Amino acid sequence: MANRLTRIYTRTGDDGQTGLSNGSRLAKDAPRVHAMGSVDELNSAIGLLLTEPLPDAINQCLTQIQNNLFDLGGELSLPGHAILTDQHIEQLESQLDHFNADLPALKDFILPGGSRAAALAHMARTICRRAERDLVTLAREESIDALAGPFLNRLSDLLFVLSRVLNRHAGGQDVLWELKKPPAKAC
Repeated sequence: MANRLTRIYTRTGDDGQTGLSNGSRLAKDAPRVHAMGSVDELNSAIGLLLTEPLPDAINQCLTQIQNNLFDLGGELSLPGHAILTDQHIEQLESQLDHFNADLPALKDFILPGGSRAAALAHMARTICRRAERDLVTLAREESIDALAGPFLNRLSDLLFVLSRVLNRHAGGQDVLWELKKPPAKAC
């Protein structure tokens, strides 16, 4: 590890600004900071999912994704720097094909839920979609790596597929949306 933090608080953010890796300062509500925060939140959500008992293949997949998300956060904190490659996206597509291969075809919309692990995968998926939206907002104002958006788009798809796999792993099925279901008498 090149840098070692010996003191966690710096007081440099007390005025509503934060520092990027290139030394520049931005408002904490700037689009770049929003995107960095959403990617960090996504990484934390995947970390929470990893605390669940998961099949080894999913555990390994998500652990690698956490490292890739940290790289993406590094890209965002250093404008003009690119770490993600086409291979990152190809790897996600390969994992999507692998995990989706044994799932039944989708005929209905799926509600987030089922097993705890599947619900956590759905939560991570929705955070991933927000991170993707934040990247789109940032790209309207600044140049960002062209692979960041496709990476998050494939990742959200993978998290959706993993939620389906995890429901089956837990012995359950997808939670299906029911069209025009009458309201419950009492919630």
